[in-house]
Amino acid sequence: MPRMSGLELTLFYLLAAVLGVVVCRTLKLPPMLGYLAVGVLIGPNALALAQDAESVHYLGEFGVVFLMFVIGLEFNLGKLRAMRQHVFGLGLLQVVLTMVAIGGGALLLGWLAPRLWNLSWQGALALAGAAAMSSTALVVKLLSDRLELDSEHGRRIMGILLFQDLAVVPLLVLIPALGSPAEMLLGALGLALLKAAVLVGLLLTGGQRVMRWWLTLVARRKSEELFVLNLLLVTLALAWLTELAGLSLALGAFIAGMLISETEYKHQVETDIRPFHDVLLGLFFISIGMMLDWRQVAENWPLVLLLLAAPLLIKLILIAVLARYLGASDGVALRTGLYLAQAGEFGFVLLTLAQEGRLIPPQLLNPVLASMVLSMLATPFIILKANAIVMKLVANEWMQQSLQMTTIARKAINTRQHVIICGYGRCGQNLARMLDKEGIASIALDLDPDRVRQAAAAGNAVVFGDAARIQSLMAAGLARASAVVVTYIDTPAAMKVLGCVREHAPAVPVIVRTVDDHDLEKLQAAGAAEVVPEAIEGSLMLASHALALVGVPMRRVIRTVQEQRDARYSLLRGYFHGSDDDTVEELEHERLATLTLPPGVRAVGLELGDLALHAIGVRVVQLRRPDGQMVSPADDLRLRGGDTLVLSGLPQAIALAEEKLLRERGRTG
Repeated sequence: MPRMSGLELTLFYLLAAVLGVVVCRTLKLPPMLGYLAVGVLIGPNALALAQDAESVHYLGEFGVVFLMFVIGLEFNLGKLRAMRQHVFGLGLLQVVLTMVAIGGGALLLGWLAPRLWNLSWQGALALAGAAAMSSTALVVKLLSDRLELDSEHGRRIMGILLFQDLAVVPLLVLIPALGSPAEMLLGALGLALLKAAVLVGLLLTGGQRVMRWWLTLVARRKSEELFVLNLLLVTLALAWLTELAGLSLALGAFIAGMLISETEYKHQVETDIRPFHDVLLGLFFISIGMMLDWRQVAENWPLVLLLLAAPLLIKLILIAVLARYLGASDGVALRTGLYLAQAGEFGFVLLTLAQEGRLIPPQLLNPVLASMVLSMLATPFIILKANAIVMKLVANEWMQQSLQMTTIARKAINTRQHVIICGYGRCGQNLARMLDKEGIASIALDLDPDRVRQAAAAGNAVVFGDAARIQSLMAAGLARASAVVVTYIDTPAAMKVLGCVREHAPAVPVIVRTVDDHDLEKLQAAGAAEVVPEAIEGSLMLASHALALVGVPMRRVIRTVQEQRDARYSLLRGYFHGSDDDTVEELEHERLATLTLPPGVRAVGLELGDLALHAIGVRVVQLRRPDGQMVSPADDLRLRGGDTLVLSGLPQAIALAEEKLLRERGRTG
């Protein structure tokens, strides 16, 4: 294949990256796996479509720099303090004991099979550091998708991952120093640690004040381009400074992130740097994939399988035992181990450093690399089956889950026609208060144990439970509920709730909160009775205040806003009749009424337009099928037995419409 020009090579890498991410998104896998697979496929050891691996590896180094910068940016003393038991207890023990176990295992394997595995103690230590890491990006994404970030195992997982991120910093100093000659090793280690301590001390003592002054100076120029350029300059300059001191580029980037994290510009920086971070990190993973030589992997497949299985089992067992020892239940401990058994992106970073220091022989690099890639590829499938594995291996797990369901059921046992609130954040709490004022019972499900504990202690009807699981919803009295309200903004989670309700209680309406109306049709097709977009509500309130302040009469403002709501929300066009509505004035206003068609009436089988309800002043604003599906009214819509119609009109007109719809077959008029 002829050598590509710089532009052609760049375009080729971008095309390969795009295709890899598209495939992973289609399969609902993290993009990182796509980058790795693309690197393996196009690399010099596979299809050899890209011969010049050095150029992309050079760009990949910048990806590592920005990865460490983002980790430093997320470094937060308050977060560490709040999670100190999980971070400095479980996380510290996991990293140290995993390094001891895997490092010792690597040396033992070299003693048992010297021809197969020839590794010095320095290489074993570097390899142990790489193997102790788990994939923050992969696990957090899967936890978020499964709504488990605030679960018991989720909090422990986040604590371990946070300590692993911190543990990378000393390993970035240690591994390059391990490559020094034996007679100079202690001196090199001491010098590296001294340099790191002096540099970090100087930067952290006065660096925060200098960083805040400099960022303020740049921000006052009110130029977004200048601010972004300055971020790149600061990050790369500190990375260059640490490299000049004989340390790694990544350490300087981590320090840059830490300095900025203590300023008021942290959130703006996170937004501005994210595109650079994601793109360059993708190139880093492509470069890692290109290093893999499948021929060596095929020749040494028993070793690859050993290197895949042994670290997975060691980390799984070790993390599960540590979590159990530190107070977790058997099920939570096993889930924590299953989620963190794989290799991680920092493992590749440390492995690259070990390769540059010639700590790992070339013939062993590919089997190690292949085992790490395979462990990450297997992670989504392991996590997908985690609950089934736990239920099979942990005898008392079903009892633990039964106790949780019993707790929910005990709270909801005496409630009927209540509202199930999914999520007890600010929105859920405000809704619960409003329902309470109206004398309507409610029960809330939430996955934040601290929030549940505090709210329950205050007497609120809230229990720990996952609203996306049918067991939790049934225990909360779904079959007896009058409505379900999804108060958190998470479309995939809302789709799960809608699926559960549609399958097991199709007659119960579900109201969903979203950011905007982007997923409106999808949610309505899934069975949502109403979708409430925050952006539209915010714009209506903004418009009403603006109209009032510029002199528009308040009556007109209220009418205008109500007209906009009527156009958007079908269920707000009018109101449902109540016992206190029987007044002369109320008879002159539109109201809503629901009517369920019995199977034997004449209207069943007719099209909605055939009934000519509009001729008597009645509109059908919504129709719900017997299976809970919401259908938009149309003249050609054919009615079925069990359909529930929401009618809008004056009281007399609705009475005529109800008489017409309920007329039995054979009767005329």
